[in-house]
Amino acid sequence: MYGDCQVMSSMGGNTDNLFSSSIQNSNFNFIPTMPFQPFPSLKEEDVLLRGKEEMESGSGSEQVEDKSGNEQESEQPSKKKRYHRHTARQIQEMEALFKECPHPDDKQRLKLSHDLGLKPRQVKFWFQNRRTQMKAQQDRADNVILRAENETLKSENYRLQAALRNVMCPNCGGPCIMGADLGLDEHQLRIENARLREELERMCCLTSRYSGRSIQTMGAGPTLMAPSLDLDMNIYPRHFADSIAPSTEMIPVPMLPPEASPFAESGVLMEEEKSLALDLAASSMAELVKMCQTNEPLWIRSSESEREVLNFEEHARMFTWPQNLKHRSELRTEATRDSAVVIMNSVTLVDAFLDAQKWMELFPTIVSRAKTVQIISSGASGHASGTLQLMYAEFQVLSPLVSTRETHFLRYCQQNAEEGTWAIVDFPVDSFQQNFHPSYPRYCIRSSGCVIQDMPNGYSRVTWVEHAKVEEKPVHQIFCNYVYTGMAFGAQRWLGVLQRQCERVASLMARNISDLGVIPSPEARKNMMKLAQRMIKTFGLNMSTSGGQSWTAISDSPEDTVRITTRKVTEPGQPNGVILSAVSTTWLPYSHTRVFDLLRDERHRSQMDALSNGNSLNEVAHIANGSHPGNCISLLRINVASNSSQNVELMLQESCTDQSGSLVVYTTIDVDSIQLAMSGEDPSCIALLPQGFMIVPMISSPNVDTSTDANSSEAPPSVNSGCLLTMGLQVLASTIPSAKLNLSSVTAINNHLCNTLHQIEAALSSSHENSTFLCNEPATGAPLKQ
Repeated sequence: MYGDCQVMSSMGGNTDNLFSSSIQNSNFNFIPTMPFQPFPSLKEEDVLLRGKEEMESGSGSEQVEDKSGNEQESEQPSKKKRYHRHTARQIQEMEALFKECPHPDDKQRLKLSHDLGLKPRQVKFWFQNRRTQMKAQQDRADNVILRAENETLKSENYRLQAALRNVMCPNCGGPCIMGADLGLDEHQLRIENARLREELERMCCLTSRYSGRSIQTMGAGPTLMAPSLDLDMNIYPRHFADSIAPSTEMIPVPMLPPEASPFAESGVLMEEEKSLALDLAASSMAELVKMCQTNEPLWIRSSESEREVLNFEEHARMFTWPQNLKHRSELRTEATRDSAVVIMNSVTLVDAFLDAQKWMELFPTIVSRAKTVQIISSGASGHASGTLQLMYAEFQVLSPLVSTRETHFLRYCQQNAEEGTWAIVDFPVDSFQQNFHPSYPRYCIRSSGCVIQDMPNGYSRVTWVEHAKVEEKPVHQIFCNYVYTGMAFGAQRWLGVLQRQCERVASLMARNISDLGVIPSPEARKNMMKLAQRMIKTFGLNMSTSGGQSWTAISDSPEDTVRITTRKVTEPGQPNGVILSAVSTTWLPYSHTRVFDLLRDERHRSQMDALSNGNSLNEVAHIANGSHPGNCISLLRINVASNSSQNVELMLQESCTDQSGSLVVYTTIDVDSIQLAMSGEDPSCIALLPQGFMIVPMISSPNVDTSTDANSSEAPPSVNSGCLLTMGLQVLASTIPSAKLNLSSVTAINNHLCNTLHQIEAALSSSHENSTFLCNEPATGAPLKQ
């Protein structure tokens, strides 16, 4: 029935010795190997020596920041260290004195030590450590305040620059001549910037007075060109089983904890505003249903791309925006529509849309963060129909070259029992509520959402509409077509991911699996799928600008697509230490399906030395999670010279594809982790460091509405075919969180990135298994830099 999990015949004769152990299956014989290896070009000895010198050269509390008094007292090499835990009374008494006098003199320390039965040195070291702790806490608080002020000024600076560049004449609609009026506007803007800078300096002064140390204010406003690299930065043929039943519920998959965001902590609707929200919900729902059901003249099919394009004049005539709400005509309009059949019933879909966590699980590569801020109205007797809630979300493309979009919006659900349909509509909240911080760059959802029609056997037909007003940050030229044609955040991508994820959920819930191969049980299979789901989610978050993650360009060339960043990791789920990430995008004159077939096939990996390091791969376990043969999870054995029954190296890989693009994500994984997952234990603690590829098709540009785009002169050229290949690498640069990068580390990962992409291009050009699909290279294609 479900013979997709099996041992591949290409494994050879070592099958009996491959797996073993605590798993009750004769095919298991895993032996732990392959821990995460630090990136070789980083000199950890230098970091350790530098840290030792700083410790020896310090003074006062800095010397004992991480040591208690007894630890220092027992540092003699010939004796075993002894540790002493203070009693609650001792801590209480010392805390009381600390509040009155953080720096007690010798006489006070001697008296306190006598009263508490401690040595004077123990009291001295406790006070030193307590002062260090207070200082660290104050530093963190100061950093949060200053970082928020810094981001506010950066946003204001960028907005003012954009306003100056796009000043239009109110009479003729053309660009204004630099004259008295513009000079006055510029003068007012400079006054506003000066006021903001004074507020920041005042905050720094107050903070400095409180903490007793100097705090630097922010530097000059950022330029629109990405900065050059700061080497000392510390930021930053198998088939889907026909017998699988459609999903009737969602199984929660452990996800990464959502990061804090200034936009996610905004206010809620007041009581007097809820009635207006309910009125808007009714009108927005009517607009969405009509947009889903009406064809021409509201939607016109483009002869170039065969995609539907919204007729903006007809839309403005049919739907008038309420006069008491702000209509942002200065923003660019995006509007797309698509329809598809999914293997999930309407009730389960509605439940997933109204639950922020389940919504993120359905769209792991699009929704990077989501939160239900406020439930304004609930359906009668717990029924979902009539539910209105305030939500926050961040949407992403898996590339640092495309900015994420953050927004607050209202989501309304309604059932039409007569027609057997459900409808979910999203509409803006920031237009009539002043307590919300505007998203940056500005992103205002118009009536968007989906109409779900129940079908027999638990399937549903979903018609999806995406309609929004957008002010983009500068988009890299290689992604202009992808963003401006509506492919990046359009209905086609949402529906493609929804179809694939519904099939994945159906596979996750399958019970009637007859042949599990090396996977010992259905529970082990489910854990493997959850592990792969977390790998995809982690890859998406780490390869985008989600959560304000900052990326740095290696060169100043506007054509360069390579971006790198570092981040410190101490939480479970990823290896602890400093992780160096690098991403690059290149245009290829091949269909995205051909590139996907090459990258997912382990038999072709040997053609790309930079990708496989010259080692062949054998698939030892396979889980199909979609109707397309490329939608699967694989456990691959890496065949290296040292590989034996006592030394097994493995790779976990998930590949998935739909009409909007494809993903191939993989990570090396040690045998202990696989044993943990397959023994039924929670796999959320397994450290993953995924890397992989995103492939998106390029199509001809439809008639994009640029009449309201302030930067319409920079509209992208048409691209007739081909695809964009984005590769993301992550390496554990050091297991020491305080380590700094050096030039050799950056050069090594950049060279590996470029060599891999060149090897892929060579493998594609030399392959004759499929018919060659070539086209003219567009002007936006960026050559690889080495």
